[in-house]
Amino acid sequence: MDISIMQPYLFPYIGYYQMINCSDCFVIADDVQFIKQGWIHRNRILLNGAPSMITLPLNKDSYVLKINERSFAIQEGTKGRSTFLNKIVNSYRKAPEFKTVYPLVETIINYDDNNVAKYLINSITEICAYLDIKTEMIIESSFKLSPELDYQDSVIYVCKELKANRYINSIGGMDLYSAEQFKKNGILLKFIKTRESLHYRQYYNTFVPNLSIIDVLMFNSLTKVKALLTEYDLIDGRG
Repeated sequence: MDISIMQPYLFPYIGYYQMINCSDCFVIADDVQFIKQGWIHRNRILLNGAPSMITLPLNKDSYVLKINERSFAIQEGTKGRSTFLNKIVNSYRKAPEFKTVYPLVETIINYDDNNVAKYLINSITEICAYLDIKTEMIIESSFKLSPELDYQDSVIYVCKELKANRYINSIGGMDLYSAEQFKKNGILLKFIKTRESLHYRQYYNTFVPNLSIIDVLMFNSLTKVKALLTEYDLIDGRG
């Protein structure tokens, strides 16, 4: 069985969904520390031909808290979500799939739970349902991992619990894992890399890659997006 494990992100880029789609089981790592400058509560869209950040405001909690211990700001929630949606409208109202995709984005943004993990898990599952991705989803906190485990060991533990024989990770994590350690535990380590040839038309602009999945959905039919989900290569782990 192939599994992948990743933190939940806000409308992540297509590579995230390629990883989910190529796995039998996707484990959402809700029990790791919130990364301040990461993609958990923000992402990039296309605005006036250039990348522009979209963000949902958070409560000012300690940054040592885990993702499932953080929350989106309640007082600022409505304002923050309205600002987010207005920016989506301004960016994509003339995009070919806007009338189809905007209601989905609006429903996701207005989800009635401020817990960061629950909110993002809902977002990911809603997008997967739209894309007809059938991969099983499991929440990592359900394993009650020992805090004594480092991240690689926790991944190996989850793989063994799920009886996985292959672990697929984002290409950005290639230097974090040892293929030899996985092999010792009977697990093949692979990394997924989105092909550089993945392009689609964004109005009349020069193509800007690696934007939020919102951008992909706004400019491509569902059939085309499903085809783009296959535009990747699996790279052997090393070390």
